[in-house]
Amino acid sequence: MFQQVPVLPVVIPLAAAVLAGSMWSLIRSGRFSVPRAAVALALGVYVAGIVANTVFPLFLDKPVSSAPWGSHLAVVPFADYEIADAVMNVLVFVPVGVLVPLLVPRASWRKVMVAAAVLSLTIEVTQLVTAHLVGGGHIADVNDLLFNVTGGAVGFAVFSALVKVPSFSAFVDRFRWHAIEVRGAEVGSAQRG
Repeated sequence: MFQQVPVLPVVIPLAAAVLAGSMWSLIRSGRFSVPRAAVALALGVYVAGIVANTVFPLFLDKPVSSAPWGSHLAVVPFADYEIADAVMNVLVFVPVGVLVPLLVPRASWRKVMVAAAVLSLTIEVTQLVTAHLVGGGHIADVNDLLFNVTGGAVGFAVFSALVKVPSFSAFVDRFRWHAIEVRGAEVGSAQRG
């Protein structure tokens, strides 16, 4: 049995770094508030959870793979892909569809889809590299990419539907990091502090 790289000593500092960077950004821009700090904390925990569950296990003493790079890659959509994996990949990326409109100004379907695709592609490339070079426990799969992006879209659809409810929208505005434009006027984070 090969010795694994411990997960917590990697992901806890990662979560702390994301939280610290986010808090610094909020304070520096004069937008700090407890609700926005909660979003920064959620972002740090989410990033750490994604890394813990998609990059690990990594092995300290597993020999480097001599197999071709393609052996760690699945590029045929829907081939040998289980429904449970599809559902899990959708659910794991629903938070992307919620976090993007909280973090960026003028969130749109395009911004959410690009964010989900870039994050997912980064994960898949990392899995390919770690599987080949350090005996990582995952393979890169185009299906993961497709269903991750779908998850981001689902999250944004739910978020968009909920913010159409006036009382929920007013509540959510407290968590946004940027003001939103409503009929030509700015409302939200810059004014609600």
